[in-house]
Amino acid sequence: MTFRGRIAFWIGGIVLLFLALYVLGNVLLPFVAGMALAYFMDPVVDRMERWGVSRAIGTLLALFLFFIVFLAMLLLLVPLLHSQISILIDRMPGYIDTLSQRLEPILEELRVRFASQGDPDLSKLLSSSGTALSWAASFLGGVISGGAAFANILSLILITPIVAFYLLRDWDKMVAKIDTWLPRAQADTIRRLAREIDETLAGFVRGQALVCLSLGTFYAIGLTLCGLDFGLIIGIFAGLISFVPFVGSIAGGIAAIGLALVQFDSFWQVGAVAGVFILGQAIEGNFLTPKLVGDKVGLHAVWVIFALLAGGALFGFVGVLVAVPAAAVMGVMARFAIEQYLQSSLYDKHQADPGDRL
Repeated sequence: MTFRGRIAFWIGGIVLLFLALYVLGNVLLPFVAGMALAYFMDPVVDRMERWGVSRAIGTLLALFLFFIVFLAMLLLLVPLLHSQISILIDRMPGYIDTLSQRLEPILEELRVRFASQGDPDLSKLLSSSGTALSWAASFLGGVISGGAAFANILSLILITPIVAFYLLRDWDKMVAKIDTWLPRAQADTIRRLAREIDETLAGFVRGQALVCLSLGTFYAIGLTLCGLDFGLIIGIFAGLISFVPFVGSIAGGIAAIGLALVQFDSFWQVGAVAGVFILGQAIEGNFLTPKLVGDKVGLHAVWVIFALLAGGALFGFVGVLVAVPAAAVMGVMARFAIEQYLQSSLYDKHQADPGDRL
């Protein structure tokens, strides 16, 4: 195959992959979830094999323990979260009214002040704040009441464990089989890149999961100690979405401070709520992320945010699931391309031809 033929082959493969994700997004969801579960459970099953447990039995035990822990967490958290969410939805109109009443004098003063300075457009903007608050409340209600389709949830529950079992049981065989398909001349390079992708992806997901767990626990305890209503649910929510760098602290901080403005009369208490998120962000940036994720992972926060947003916009929830692995692959490939460029005659005419180094 000529060089142009190889380029056309890879471009065609990438285009077909994107089309499959776009057209079959909902269908692929349980398969992508099962593949992700098998990938992260493979080290556990490998360790069981070293202890003398067969691959099939180890797969069953690992998945059984995973789902037992998962169900236990659901049984502990879902009733508490459900009650808090129900109360929050019931109280939301009152919170919106209270917030509007507290902000109305400030907005009215600003409207009058800017109107006296001859800026009618800004005056109209401020006078429409009540409409904006009502729209925000309606939007929030839609987000809270919305959910995935029943068929997708059912397929996720039923198909994901089956896919995970078969992939996990045959994982090592599949990897060995794929290894036999590699071009012999570039096999060592491809294996090295695959190891780097594996280390990058596993290190990021493992470290970021610990960051989310730590932040969720910190926020939930801190907000509860501040006396904030629904502090537990806001803290857990902020911790979970902290998988996307900075988003958890920002979204959780806005929700918590907005609720504190409605609930508390003292600005000291509002300041305490804000302080929880400021302290949490400081702990994350100076301790948790450097220690648990580290710079060696090689996935910059901005790159992760872009990948998640782009994946979600293009392919929905499946795109979110594959965004971080895709970012890891592209990051490793970009570093490899730069390495090849720096060793090529394009960078330094005294260097050897880059094709000799592949």
